[in-house]
Amino acid sequence: MKAKKVLGLVLCAALAITSLAGCAGAGGGKNKVGVSMPTKDLQRWNQDGDNMKKELEAAGYEVDLQYANNDVATQLSQVENMINSGCKVLVIAAIEGSSLGSALDKAQQKKVPVIAYDRLIMDHEGVDYYATFDNYMVGTIQGTYVKDALDLDNAAGPFNIEFTAGDPGDNNAGYFFNGAYDVLKPYIESGKLNVVSGQNTFEQVATPSWKTETAQSRAETILSSNYADGTNVDVWLCSNDSTALGVENALATNYNGTYPIITGQDCDKANVKNMLADKQAMSVFKDTRTLASQVVKMVGQILKGETVDVNNTSDYNNGKKVVPSFLCEPVFANKDNYKKILIDSGYYTEADIS
Repeated sequence: MKAKKVLGLVLCAALAITSLAGCAGAGGGKNKVGVSMPTKDLQRWNQDGDNMKKELEAAGYEVDLQYANNDVATQLSQVENMINSGCKVLVIAAIEGSSLGSALDKAQQKKVPVIAYDRLIMDHEGVDYYATFDNYMVGTIQGTYVKDALDLDNAAGPFNIEFTAGDPGDNNAGYFFNGAYDVLKPYIESGKLNVVSGQNTFEQVATPSWKTETAQSRAETILSSNYADGTNVDVWLCSNDSTALGVENALATNYNGTYPIITGQDCDKANVKNMLADKQAMSVFKDTRTLASQVVKMVGQILKGETVDVNNTSDYNNGKKVVPSFLCEPVFANKDNYKKILIDSGYYTEADIS
């Protein structure tokens, strides 16, 4: 009997330790985090999702990572399922910024905090925080690169420029375009930069879903309509790499003039290869590892009831509220510095872009 009693006490102690272990740990053991990404079609979202999942799991959280195939209804359903399955925090990179209302209603009802990831979720009070890069700065980096590359303050010009912007449903796309256009606007107004197609508003140059094929088709039309007579296009300012790739594809088969300066964003592998082949001048690099780390930190602060790290409380109004935000700082990579920015940092290996 005495041996049985001792064995029973040992078993009880073991069960107690197991129970405590399930409630302890860096992430609280039982805390589940939902991560909703737009699509696997673009390299950057695969990297963002993978980085987020790895860091959250390393911090001790259970992670429900879902990709929505760029379909709003699918993302809405996935987010609602995350809430129903007991996720304590949601991290959402929205496909379309104003289409998650019913899911956010449910999140509010169940008191599930929401972090908008790199794309601001619009028109709802249930967005608690926003984590992103300084998206207006992304545009100013692109515009400044063009200004410096053409030496617009000193060169006589005129130079010909075209614009390809991003998805009109993505709140960031306007920041990217406006940041670049604000740098270049004085030169357009003075005539030093000439938009030959006449398309220079965001609405005219936007690319639904950031699709490479859509950007390529529009670029082919612009080239055949405005540059078939031998006119040179000196700059094609593209807001990101998927649209830049479309423009580069169009130039390869529809253009015989001097090759233009082409901007991009995200440092996708195909575009870095094009930079090394002199088919793209630069790409703004947003190290998603930095953003993922910041979001993991914010998730932990939320779940521990701590003050959440933000560095901007004035600029990101989603139509219902100013959303407290954390902005990471982007940099640009080109043929001259890509090794330091992308290889030495461990983001890519040489084999990745050879």
